[in-house]
Amino acid sequence: MPATKSAVKAASAGGATRVEKDTMGEMTVPADVLYGASTQRAVLNFPVSGRPVPFEVIRAYAVLKACCARVNNGLGRLDEGRTRAIVAACRQIEGGLEEHGGWRKHFPIDVFQTGSGTSTNMNVNEVVANLVCLARGKPIGSSKDAAYLKAGGVHPNDHVNMGQSSNDTFPTALHVACVLAIVRELQPALDRMHKRLKAHAKAWDKIVKIGRTHLQDATPIRLGQEFGGYAAQIGHARQRLTRAVETLSELPIGGTAVGTGINTHEDFDELVCDELEAATRVRFSPAEDHFEAQHAKDACVEASGHLKTLATSLTKIAADIRLMGMGPRCGIGELVIPAVQPGSSIMPGKVNPVIAESLIMVCGQVIGNDAAVTYGNLGGLNSTLDLNVAMPLIADNLLESIQLLARGCDMFTVNLLEGLKPDEARCKALIEGSLAMCTSLVPVIGYDKSAALAKEAFKQCKTVRELAYETVVGQPDNAGKAITRADIDAYLDPWSMTLPGGEGSAGG
Repeated sequence: MPATKSAVKAASAGGATRVEKDTMGEMTVPADVLYGASTQRAVLNFPVSGRPVPFEVIRAYAVLKACCARVNNGLGRLDEGRTRAIVAACRQIEGGLEEHGGWRKHFPIDVFQTGSGTSTNMNVNEVVANLVCLARGKPIGSSKDAAYLKAGGVHPNDHVNMGQSSNDTFPTALHVACVLAIVRELQPALDRMHKRLKAHAKAWDKIVKIGRTHLQDATPIRLGQEFGGYAAQIGHARQRLTRAVETLSELPIGGTAVGTGINTHEDFDELVCDELEAATRVRFSPAEDHFEAQHAKDACVEASGHLKTLATSLTKIAADIRLMGMGPRCGIGELVIPAVQPGSSIMPGKVNPVIAESLIMVCGQVIGNDAAVTYGNLGGLNSTLDLNVAMPLIADNLLESIQLLARGCDMFTVNLLEGLKPDEARCKALIEGSLAMCTSLVPVIGYDKSAALAKEAFKQCKTVRELAYETVVGQPDNAGKAITRADIDAYLDPWSMTLPGGEGSAGG
């Protein structure tokens, strides 16, 4: 909807205002904000979710703008004074603008804005320019004053945005923000979880329990083997994220409006990537093809797919542990899950696997976010012709997935995995009662006789071992040798069933 005067008054909540100008004319802006007319128009035009573009994107933008200023200075396009001023302002933004009331006050534009992120790019340009005004003792809004600019002032478009476009800076900030979040938050969280799972796998490798397939009893498995499998899932996820970082580290910067690089230097992309690497200690490189990099966001869909895969892995791990901890007396009870809070407002003493449930919900959100990222890149809808126009949507969902997974993994590791314990006695008891124990008798008496033994044991409420003592001892095995009680114990040794070969040791 158009930016009406009444809407402007409502936006300023009755406080003091100032008047600024842009290419569309005058705009009334709250007096104490660091943005200008273009940002105010966006605030009024997009009253949708009340959720601003994630600060990670804003911070990445600040790093990017500082790098661009340094490169333009090195190319002889931006003087030293303006460069230093822009870099200093960008550092203030990186710090969250706490001295100015916090970043949200000055970066209020809704996620659901112009699909290119132009509003956010202009928001950053205006805030940087106004921070320079304040640093030089000039009133906010002086950045377009002719005398001020002639004396070395900083203009939001001509200087802060020099050699850039929203169309290459927003996707670049998106990529940088996601790479840094993966490298600094998610991968370390996965490393901590992987280390804990590996430790459990090693410590519990001697604990034999019953396996289950289709939620029915299966042959024995070691608890350490199960947890080794979980650790391998996280290890593979870590490798996938490394590939995602490599893909996202190709940046669109330097393509400007449509990928051709109009109004910038031919070396701008390479030089900015070098500056970004120096600033973040993460390797970035220019896009191999600027048209692909700006016209579509395939790299984001790929990264989101790896996050979704991780979410499915975490869901399995959390759900398995929750199931094995079911009880404490009337369920499986092979694992003892740490009690972290009361589980019921009506049932005293009840404790629930709330940490596992929380992580499972996190994973559900990540899977949903993947659908939004995928939709944001669909050709014919958002990646139309020479620009993707759903980048704020992609940024919001992709970054949320990374952050939720990072925090969810650490929550699960600290609040559940670190205090998780096995109930060895319960594991042993459930193995002995399982009818699947007869599997190791197949090479000795055959499949049909083993199946009949299992069915009869179930009918008589006996263990396979007990019935085998009664009916199999003394009978010939497949080689014609009489089966002894010791043979039965060897065939039904749970440990041997967890080793390659999978049959009892007796009889060779």
